[in-house]
Amino acid sequence: MADLTPATTGHAAVPDMPPVLHSSRVMLALDLGTMTGWALRSADGLITSGTASFRPGRFDGGGMRYLRFTNWLAEIDRLSGPIAAIWFEEVRRHAATDAAHVYGGLMATLTAWAELRGIPYEGVPVGTIKRHATGKGNAPKEAMIAAARARGFSPADDNEADAIAILLWAIETCGGAQ
Repeated sequence: MADLTPATTGHAAVPDMPPVLHSSRVMLALDLGTMTGWALRSADGLITSGTASFRPGRFDGGGMRYLRFTNWLAEIDRLSGPIAAIWFEEVRRHAATDAAHVYGGLMATLTAWAELRGIPYEGVPVGTIKRHATGKGNAPKEAMIAAARARGFSPADDNEADAIAILLWAIETCGGAQ
């Protein structure tokens, strides 16, 4: 199993949130990539966030990144779970081929992992997340970080800020139902 301490950084906050936050469902939001941003709302309403690196080691085979991601998901579920629902940033276009391959592999790993456990999951378009967080569907990374900070969080980078924004969107819109 993955050790969350060295591979991840985390922050916790309980900002002003609507009452729906305090339901007992564990929710996970992910910004998938080599440096994956994550935000988790625990059953008691505490939101924890951070980043996890899935950069391959020098001697790793091509699938090791995805095996480590699978182990990391299992560890999150074991420590915080059971996870009731997962939302992730749905990227439709990547500027770089390698980034597209990594994203596709992580998304396939995530969706297969969730399917095996009967956990519902949903991709949220980038523009939807940015518009909800900042009011602009094409907001730059700095604006996403500033929006997270304005809500009481301290994201280390844009990956963590995006995951926080996804989680807040899921909570505040009941997963897009509103």
